[in-house]
Amino acid sequence: EARLTELAAAMKGAESATRQIVAAELEIGRYRQLQESLGAEAVEVKREMAALKARADEARSSHGGLIGERDALRAEVARLEGAAREGGGEELMPISGMTGFGRAEGAQGGWTWAVEARSVNGRNLETRFRGPPGFDGLERAAREGAQARFQRGQLTVGVQAKRSEGAGSVRVNVEQLERYLAIGAAYVDDGRVKPPRLDGLLSLRGVIEAEDAGLDPEVQASLEAAMATSLAVALDGLAVARREEGLALLPVLSAQMDRIGDLADQAAQTAAGQPAAIKARFEARLKERAGEAASEERIIQEAAAMAVKADVREELDRLAGHVDAARELLASDGGVGRRLDFLTQEFMREANTLCSKSQTGALTKLGLDLKATIEQFREQVQNVE
Repeated sequence: EARLTELAAAMKGAESATRQIVAAELEIGRYRQLQESLGAEAVEVKREMAALKARADEARSSHGGLIGERDALRAEVARLEGAAREGGGEELMPISGMTGFGRAEGAQGGWTWAVEARSVNGRNLETRFRGPPGFDGLERAAREGAQARFQRGQLTVGVQAKRSEGAGSVRVNVEQLERYLAIGAAYVDDGRVKPPRLDGLLSLRGVIEAEDAGLDPEVQASLEAAMATSLAVALDGLAVARREEGLALLPVLSAQMDRIGDLADQAAQTAAGQPAAIKARFEARLKERAGEAASEERIIQEAAAMAVKADVREELDRLAGHVDAARELLASDGGVGRRLDFLTQEFMREANTLCSKSQTGALTKLGLDLKATIEQFREQVQNVE
């Protein structure tokens, strides 16, 4: 009996020890599961960190490429200016046109974008901007960049941005999926159609939706800065195109101005013979009416008065001054379009006065040729910034 009591106590102790061993093994199992879970999370964290590092490297590479492209465009502008100066001294420094196009592309963090900047003629600087929603700072960057580079013209700047499909998360619209299943349930029960497959259900419209989650403020700021860099590259490309147009316009404008100067010189030589022609014509008419009674003194007095009224030396002097002023403007850098436009008005005013005072057919013909050349010059000036 004592032995049985001893064995019963030993069995109870063994059962207690067994329970402790089982509890310990369960605890060890939980710890192992926790360790495995933490290990998996650590691997996932490492994977995410590697992905973030790759995206950061991609962003830095893209940003560096855009910076290099911008610097290359600016170097091209400097090269064009230097070539223009070497080609003809100070008189061939480049002017700028108002028509051109510039484009730049970029990518960062699952986003891709393209920036296009174009311009046409305009009396003032007017900038129109279209960009993606949420990037409000780009419009200010576009306007400030345009004001820093241009003085005249109508500019249109557009930014088209697209986020890759894998960059955002998606969700299943369970309510829409249930609607599709409820609609097709009767056909499936009747055996008229086979049960739908999951891939077919997920391809139905409205079942898979992209979650429109807002961007992290730091990510959005980084994207906006990268897009602003692309915008600056596009504006620099537009500036290069406008400068190239100015280089093409310069020889045309210079040739027209030389033509105006030559016509003014010819007009001065022809106008020198106007007093004698006036005197001869007046003398012939007076003698035709008064006969021999017309005195030489009266003829000289009347012819002198008519010659004073027909004197065009002031107009020719002002024309010569306008030609010199226009040549100086063509030799200067910057926005000279407004001043050239004003000078064309002065040119035309003097040419009209010259024609109205002309007393000979030769001078009238020169005046008309002068007006035609001035009008051609005015049309080309509308393309100058």
